[in-house]
Amino acid sequence: MKNTNLVDDLINRDALEQMIKQGKIKGVKDIEDILKKMFGKVLQQFLEAEMDDTLGYSKYDYKNKKTDNARNGYSQKRVRTSMGEMGISIPRDRKSEYEPMIIPKYSKDVSPTIEDQILSMYAKGMSMKDIHNHMKEIYGMNLSDETISRMTDRILPIVEEWRTRPLEDVYAIMYMDGIRFKVLENGQIKNKNVYVAIGIGLDGMKDVLGMWIAETESAKYWLKVLNELKNRGVKDVLITTVDGLTGFEEAIKAVYPKAEVQRCIVHQLRNTFKYVSYKDRKEFANDFKSVYKAPTKDSAWNNLMAVKDKWSEKYPLSFKSWEDNWDSLTVYFKYPQEIRTLIYTTNPIESFNRQLRKVTKSKSVFPNDMAVMKMLYLATMDMVKKWTMRQKNWASILAQLAIYFKERVEPYL
Repeated sequence: MKNTNLVDDLINRDALEQMIKQGKIKGVKDIEDILKKMFGKVLQQFLEAEMDDTLGYSKYDYKNKKTDNARNGYSQKRVRTSMGEMGISIPRDRKSEYEPMIIPKYSKDVSPTIEDQILSMYAKGMSMKDIHNHMKEIYGMNLSDETISRMTDRILPIVEEWRTRPLEDVYAIMYMDGIRFKVLENGQIKNKNVYVAIGIGLDGMKDVLGMWIAETESAKYWLKVLNELKNRGVKDVLITTVDGLTGFEEAIKAVYPKAEVQRCIVHQLRNTFKYVSYKDRKEFANDFKSVYKAPTKDSAWNNLMAVKDKWSEKYPLSFKSWEDNWDSLTVYFKYPQEIRTLIYTTNPIESFNRQLRKVTKSKSVFPNDMAVMKMLYLATMDMVKKWTMRQKNWASILAQLAIYFKERVEPYL
């Protein structure tokens, strides 16, 4: 049998041509109105068919009626669809056995694509006002901030599932850094840090391991975060790169005692240069290259002392932090260039945070912690789906890591 075309079944070509001749269709808007009416009628027929299936007989077909249940009129409902808002008559039965499937009970949105679009716009940082205006212009929908918020709230269980998902046994490198947001709490605006962990697994693939919100950082706080990672399956971390987070080194040594901690050189340099006047900064920065670009740790120290002899009288504060944290600033010197490039800076996570900043710039203050997490999760999913390639030269890097950390890596290769 020849398959019929659904569009041909629904549209009477002769009637359509007649409408064009009569001037009832003058443009795209008129076509959209016709399709909207047609869509409403199709939805209505679906509901009637569902009721027939529930009762076991079609309307007015009393000969085949084998139930004491019966139709009991209609209830009116307005629903949102991809064609815009429309009124629908929901059939009722006397025993309330009918449960609509195509328009579920209590649901006012029968178009997943609408919700998907709203989530996508929210993930890209569009404000509630911009989303409202877009939906009104395209679909004729007047969505309040509360409605949009409720739609995006539906992902909260998914966010929590993502935040507690199992992780890999071993991560070659883990970056940790924070990004600050203003959040309303108990009627007060507070600065809160969202700490992000990004890991590179032994397969060379990068992933966001988790996000945590806190007002302050401490060894106790980081102990909680790292124990959470351990409980989610992370047995070992080879190298971590951090921005001098308060209490982090102490906490990681408690949870992952064999992990090496490299302080971010880029952050350290920024902190160093802030004590230097603008007129000297270019020369000072050029001199400092001999320190962090040195071939060995010993030569780096000698170069640091030479730079200190030249500048310490003028800028003594620029050198104190280097001397106090020398061991954690120079871990990368023991590795070959390919590994040094990956661990001497938290740039991978800073790049990620910059993208988060772009999508959150429309939010000067978030109403609560979950609003922050909701937007960051959506933005994160938007970014990580593009992380499809493993790290450059990973085969060579892994071969070297397997030598440096032989007993810890071999069981997982």
